[in-house]
Amino acid sequence: MPTLLHFKEKLASLRDQVESALGAMLPAPELAPARIHQAMRYSMEAGGKRLRPVLALAAADLFGRAADALPAAVAIECVHTYSLVHDDLPAMDDDDLRRGRPTCHRQFDEATAILAGDALLTHAFALIASAYAGRPPLALALVREFAHAAGSTRLIGGQMADMSAEGHERIAPEELEFIHRNKTAAMVELSLVAGGLCGDAETETLEALRRAGAGLGMAFQIVDDILDATRTSEQLGKTAGKDAAYGKATFVSVHGLDASRAAAKRCTDDALSALRSLPGDNSFLLGLASAMLERDA
Repeated sequence: MPTLLHFKEKLASLRDQVESALGAMLPAPELAPARIHQAMRYSMEAGGKRLRPVLALAAADLFGRAADALPAAVAIECVHTYSLVHDDLPAMDDDDLRRGRPTCHRQFDEATAILAGDALLTHAFALIASAYAGRPPLALALVREFAHAAGSTRLIGGQMADMSAEGHERIAPEELEFIHRNKTAAMVELSLVAGGLCGDAETETLEALRRAGAGLGMAFQIVDDILDATRTSEQLGKTAGKDAAYGKATFVSVHGLDASRAAAKRCTDDALSALRSLPGDNSFLLGLASAMLERDA
């Protein structure tokens, strides 16, 4: 495992790469119609952990980044941010705070937020198509992975199931797992697999990355559920306790706090096992997986 200082330096370096690429790869704020591009940038530049693009870059680094992984990493953040913009809308979670500041529909208006989310999603595919035009097999593989992860059986399907479960007194554990595996874990899986694709990883290695992403994504969402129940809005940068207030299904509401912490540990252990099977220097990814679990510490 890397020293804490080395880990923090590597994490900061990858985040800096993402932040610089965001500015370069998004439409300019003055490009007509300026309002939509300003709303896109407002949502993307609000900060956040940048976990998903960092995972993509770290996975690509295992193989020496045979192709530049930054466009894929930015495209992942576009899809993730689109989902947050739409998640916060009045028709869905109706939230006022995201990443420590007003949500997109509060800062602009509801119609602009809907269009900004739409634009971020489509911009992700435009980035992939243009950045990897010289490598058609890679572009095709990335488009396939992005479309599946963001589609009606995964990210969107998980959101639909989450909304359908809202307000129900009881939800079966397998229904909750479906929501988390698709609404959250799908994008974490995509991040690691996209990085592997940019590194020309073999099929067996891609499957190990997919397994690691599934475990990390589940652990990440379970810890989020724990934090929502135990932290303040100021600590989270978003409205705390909203899930309980709206009767949303969470690991804490279904399984309780202690069992949720045990489940997060199990999922992290599964991810660590898959990460240890990867070639190259996997110490940063192992450290990042552990750090994701320790958010609840």
